[in-house]
Amino acid sequence: MAVRYLYLARHGAADAFGELTDVGHQQADLLGRRLARLPIDAVWHSVLPRAAASAREIAKHLPDVPVAEAAELIDHVPYVPTGDEMPRSWAGFFDGYDEAEAAAGTRIAQALVGRFTTAPERTEPDSHQVLVTHAYPIAWLVRHVLAAPPTRWLGLDSANTGLTVIEYRAGLSPTLVMFNDQSHLSGDLRWTGFRSAARP
Repeated sequence: MAVRYLYLARHGAADAFGELTDVGHQQADLLGRRLARLPIDAVWHSVLPRAAASAREIAKHLPDVPVAEAAELIDHVPYVPTGDEMPRSWAGFFDGYDEAEAAAGTRIAQALVGRFTTAPERTEPDSHQVLVTHAYPIAWLVRHVLAAPPTRWLGLDSANTGLTVIEYRAGLSPTLVMFNDQSHLSGDLRWTGFRSAARP
C-alpha cells in the first residue's frame, strides 16, 4: 500500500527582521543531514525568507531534489475561536482580528489541508515530502491528523527545525509518527522558538 510521508519542520531560528541567524543556519544544516538518509522527493517552503533560507540549507544535503515555494505554507492563524470556544489564556492574542482576517486564515488552512494531506492511490509509489513552514501551520496539520476540535491547534508549538512526521495511507486514518523531534540538534541548538520559561 502506497504511503505519503510528510516531514514538517519549522524554519531555523530567525532575527527580528525574519532572517535566519547563524544558529538558524546550523539548525537547518543539521536537519538537512538527517533528512539526507531518506528518499525525499520534494522540499516545499513558505514564501517568507526564514523558511526559504531554511529550505535552501536543507536542500544542500538533498542533491537533485526539487525545492519550491508553496503559498499554503505561509505563517498564518488557521482558526480564530468564537467567544464560547476561547481559552481564557488566549483571549488577548486574538484582539483586533476581524471577521475578514479570520476567514482568510480559515481559507489558507483549508488549502493547506487540501494540498498536502491526501493519501496516494494504492498503485502510486510512496511519496516523501518536506514542508518547511511555521509553528501555526504545523499545529493545524497535527490537529487535523488527530481529528481534534479546531481550537486544539492552540498551544501545539514547535521548536526551530523540530521535525514532525505524518503518514497518509489510502483507506486508513493518518498517523502522527513523531512530533517536534529535535534529536538532530545538539543541546545548545534545541528549544529555540519557545519562551525561555517553557524550555526544559
